[in-house]
Amino acid sequence: MTGESDLRKLLSGMRPQLNPGRYVFTTVDGGGAPAGVPAGVTPVVTVAEQEGLTLVVRLEDADTAGLPYDYVAGWITLRVHSALEAVGLTAAVARELADTGLSCNVVAGFHHDHLFVPYERAAEAVAALEALAHRAP
Repeated sequence: MTGESDLRKLLSGMRPQLNPGRYVFTTVDGGGAPAGVPAGVTPVVTVAEQEGLTLVVRLEDADTAGLPYDYVAGWITLRVHSALEAVGLTAAVARELADTGLSCNVVAGFHHDHLFVPYERAAEAVAALEALAHRAP
């Protein structure tokens, strides 16, 4: 189950996919315990920090649970199985999006990297990533 670590292969094979929906970052008390997640909320990402438990959730779930947020994102999955020790993928992707004037919050999963970009520009981000993949040698 070893992921790919060759940067050229990662870039040319990343096949960015925009997942449906709008996602937000919020935080709850809980010190990292799943018990801190409100009922009815299913996070796609959790990060335990000293200040609380960061959740990335569907905007609708956050609204229903009364969770505060200020950044609405589109969620892009890079559909290449990247090795966790691979060097350069995050930097190349972030650089491409930065050159387009897009912020990017990256989360590495075991199999794939996930990008959260401004919702209203998510399709533009996918196009930029597809262009980067096409240029990869």
